[in-house]
Amino acid sequence: MSTLPALTHDRVLRAGAFSVRVTPRLLVVGAALGVVALAAGVLTMLHGTLALSPAEVLQALGGTGEEAAVRSVRGRRLPRLLTAFMVGGSLGVAGAVFQSLSRNALGSPDVIGFTTGAATGAVVQIVLFDGGVLPTAIAAVAGGVATALVVYLLARKDGVAGGLRLVLVGIGVGAILGAVTSFLLVRASIDDATTVQQWTAGSLTGRGWPHALSVTAAVVVLVPMLMLAARRLTLIEMGDDAAGALGIGVERQRFTALLLAVALTGVATAATGPIAFVALAAPQIVRRLTRRGGVVVLPSFFMGATLLVLADLLSQALDVGLRTPVGLVTSLLGGLYLVWLLARRA
Repeated sequence: MSTLPALTHDRVLRAGAFSVRVTPRLLVVGAALGVVALAAGVLTMLHGTLALSPAEVLQALGGTGEEAAVRSVRGRRLPRLLTAFMVGGSLGVAGAVFQSLSRNALGSPDVIGFTTGAATGAVVQIVLFDGGVLPTAIAAVAGGVATALVVYLLARKDGVAGGLRLVLVGIGVGAILGAVTSFLLVRASIDDATTVQQWTAGSLTGRGWPHALSVTAAVVVLVPMLMLAARRLTLIEMGDDAAGALGIGVERQRFTALLLAVALTGVATAATGPIAFVALAAPQIVRRLTRRGGVVVLPSFFMGATLLVLADLLSQALDVGLRTPVGLVTSLLGGLYLVWLLARRA
C-alpha cells in the first residue's frame, strides 16, 4: 500500500501551447533528497581537526572570525565539500543513464568499465609521462571516452548497442584495462607507484578550488543536457521498436546519452580518482523511493551527492592511524549493498 496515496498520479500543467507533466511524488522525493544532501553538507562543514561551532563556520564563510577558522573553512572544507557534492551527484546521474541504456541494475560506469578506463588513462599519464594535476585529469577524461567508444563499438550488433550485451562487453573491457593498470604499476618507480596507489584509491584529501570548479563546470553544462534527453531515454526503455514508432532516433539518442554520461564520469573521476558503487547504488535507491523507472536526473544527483558526502564524513571520522580514502569507504559499503541486491534477486 502506498504511503503517499495522494502523490501517485501525474498531473499535466498547460499554458497555451506548452504543457508539462508533473509527478507529485517525484517532486516530494527530489526535494527531500535535496534537504538531506544539504544537511549532510552542513555536518561535513562542522567536522574537522579544528573544532568549530555553527556560528563560527558561518563567520568564516563570510570572511570574519579567527584567521585559522577562515583558512580552514574557505580554503579546505568548502572546496572539499563542493567537490564531494558534485562528484557524487555526477556519478548518481551517470549511473541512472547507464542503467537505463543497459536496462540492467548492474549497468553502472564502475561495473562496465568506464571508470576503469578513466583510471587507466590517468595511470598511463602518471607512469609514462610524469603526471601533473591537469594532464592527469585530461588523461582520465580521454581514457573514459576512449573506453566508452570501444565498448559501444564492440557491443554494437545489427546497428544496436544496449542491454545485457553492453554490460558484458563493458565488464570484459574493464578486466583488460585493470590488467593494464596492474602491469604499469609493476613497472613503475616507487614514487610513481605511490602516486598511482593514492590516486586509484579515490580520495578527497587535498582537493581544492581547482577540483571543485572543474567538476562544477562540467555539472552545469552536462546535467541540463541529460535532463533534456531523459524523457527520450525513458521511452527507449519501452523497447527500440516502440520508441522508434514514436519518432525517436533510438541509436542516435543512445550514443549521445552515452557520450554525455561518460564525459560526466570522466570529469568526476579526474577530480577524485575512481569512486566505486555510488553510481550503482544511487539510481536504484531513487527508483525505490520514487517507484518509477526511467532516468530521474535531479533525485539521482542529490542521492549520489548525499552518499559521497556521508562517506567522506565517515572516512574523516574513522581513526585508523591514517587518512582513509573515501573510495575505500564507498567500496566497503557498496560491496555490502551489492551482496544484498544480488541476494534479493536470487
